[in-house]
Amino acid sequence: MSNLVNQRNKEVVWDYWQKLNHVGVENVPAAVRAAVHDDVDWNGSAPIDQIQGADNLIADFWLPLLQAFPDIKIRPYVFMGGIESGSSDWTSEEGSEWVSGCGYLTGAFVNDWLGIPATGKKTNIWFGQFYKMRQGKIAESYVQYDILSVMRQAGYQVLPPSPGFDGGKIPGPLAKDGILLTEQDPLESRKSLQLVEAMGKGLMRYVRERDGGDMSRMEQDKYWHRDMKWYGPSGIGGCFTLEEFEDFHQRNWLHGFGDRNPDVEQSGIGMGFIGEGAYACGGVWDFAFSYNNGDYAGIPATGKLMTMRDFDWWKREGDYLIENWVPIDMIDLSRQLGVDLMERLRQQIEARKSGSPDLW
Repeated sequence: MSNLVNQRNKEVVWDYWQKLNHVGVENVPAAVRAAVHDDVDWNGSAPIDQIQGADNLIADFWLPLLQAFPDIKIRPYVFMGGIESGSSDWTSEEGSEWVSGCGYLTGAFVNDWLGIPATGKKTNIWFGQFYKMRQGKIAESYVQYDILSVMRQAGYQVLPPSPGFDGGKIPGPLAKDGILLTEQDPLESRKSLQLVEAMGKGLMRYVRERDGGDMSRMEQDKYWHRDMKWYGPSGIGGCFTLEEFEDFHQRNWLHGFGDRNPDVEQSGIGMGFIGEGAYACGGVWDFAFSYNNGDYAGIPATGKLMTMRDFDWWKREGDYLIENWVPIDMIDLSRQLGVDLMERLRQQIEARKSGSPDLW
């Protein structure tokens, strides 16, 4: 029965996305109301944050987005779903129904959006989204947009250059097999989920006070293909080998944060930790994950307990993970560190008007 429910849910979301792409701007409100519950709990990356109710979602998100990008289209390259089994520490309620995907929104940027000056040019907005389904409609939505990338495409940069590759479009699966519209082999699905769970347990073997900069205890080479690709958001960038992943992301991250399972009362939620075919996905939203132990992205340490908005889609090839797409809400992370990146943007815009140089 769960496979039938999952297939039905994927059909609902896929149909929703196709309607948003083709019905025309004036009919988007009707398409949204048809797909989501009236009391939908919608959560977006900062500075958008939480919106409650279908009418507010239309007025506060969709209409401003469509005004800025009237011809915008959803172009996913991973699309999957599943029913949570309750077997992982990341899960929410057992039996929760999820549909998720990542890819791009693409359109001409003709009016300002979120304070970012319009360019008149085609702009790509990398996104990752999780929908929690209830009775065949969207009850909750969690979505991240790489807003820093939109700024960069408009000529603004509010964090230091990314340690990893940061430019152009983040590619989808090399095999172009990430759109899982049909039912997948349950054995392959379980293999994918089990491998991700094993990899995650390896990460948890790191102890900051004991290991410092030594990441060997995590034994990540047991889980990742030698040609692995890791795609992070603007501010972190992409990594194209395990060594790059360790040097460009993991080492910096552990220096800045580095706690594993801090002994605190948990906040936020885990979502959609599921496997489907050769893919697996999972996410956390406003989830307490570490104290801020060291400087990060040029921002001094605060010692504060941090929460995170982090999504993952993994691709398995044989017995190894080979690709990983990882949207992280860097604007929310920075504001917890006391730095308002939207204010940095405003300052850069004003500085350019007066002929002053940018911060970076």
